[in-house]
Amino acid sequence: MLDQLAAAIARHTDGWWSATSVPRLTVVALDELVAATDLLYEPMVCFVADGAKRTLAGDRSWVAGRGEMFLSSVTLPVTASFERAPYRSAVLHLDSRVLTDLLLELDETSPRALPGPGGQVTAPMTPELVDVVTRWVRLLDTPEDIRPLAARTESEILYRLLSSPLGPVLRQIAMADSGASRIRDAAAWISTHYSAPLTVEEIAAAAHMSTATLHRHFKAATGMSPMRFQKHLRLQEARRLLVGGDTTAAQAAEAVGYASATQFNREYRRAYGLPPAQDAARLRSRLTTAG
Repeated sequence: MLDQLAAAIARHTDGWWSATSVPRLTVVALDELVAATDLLYEPMVCFVADGAKRTLAGDRSWVAGRGEMFLSSVTLPVTASFERAPYRSAVLHLDSRVLTDLLLELDETSPRALPGPGGQVTAPMTPELVDVVTRWVRLLDTPEDIRPLAARTESEILYRLLSSPLGPVLRQIAMADSGASRIRDAAAWISTHYSAPLTVEEIAAAAHMSTATLHRHFKAATGMSPMRFQKHLRLQEARRLLVGGDTTAAQAAEAVGYASATQFNREYRRAYGLPPAQDAARLRSRLTTAG
């Protein structure tokens, strides 16, 4: 069954990360291993049909391999390393409204069990989940079926997930005033305002939490403090600007909110191992070689 899912994914990739005409479905396919890559995860479930990927976020690291699924409940800057190729996965981008509507239909208004504080969960896929995810991806083979069947198939996937180890965290995502939803909102708020000179007090106010509660739950969910989270977002965006060319290190530093170019250079080198210009040149060389 996993081979069928992997084949369906491979048929519909354009590059290694491809959005699709099925709402909230992205497919990922790599035939060869690539260098570690900075990514910004949004709330999602990743279903791995082949290969394996290691994800690093703050103080946390985890691997999801063939036949496993991975849930990220918050917006999260990460570094992804593909450990086995070929790699194939289907990604469901979570919509809390869709989750809430399904829980109301099931007459579930509270979580069956309180999840741990972490915002990431990995678990094996059941045969039923592999089957429905495969049918979801195969809708791309028959575009005329997407409109009548995509939403129904997505609901079936979520229904299966609610009975899995991911279920408690998914229920927390659907609860508007849960601690998990507040941390998710805080992470999204920082992502929108990352270039501004934020304070922990501002972030806590946006999340309607005390600073102590925010710090404790935010680190539990993301593996890093709110301010370190902001720094990761700044450095990822600066790196993207530098690799794109026509941007100096000083310009990139200013664009992402650094008041001190010296501090930017120091933090960039600590994160990526080289000064900004050298790191960008190295990445551009890799991309050229890969092409």
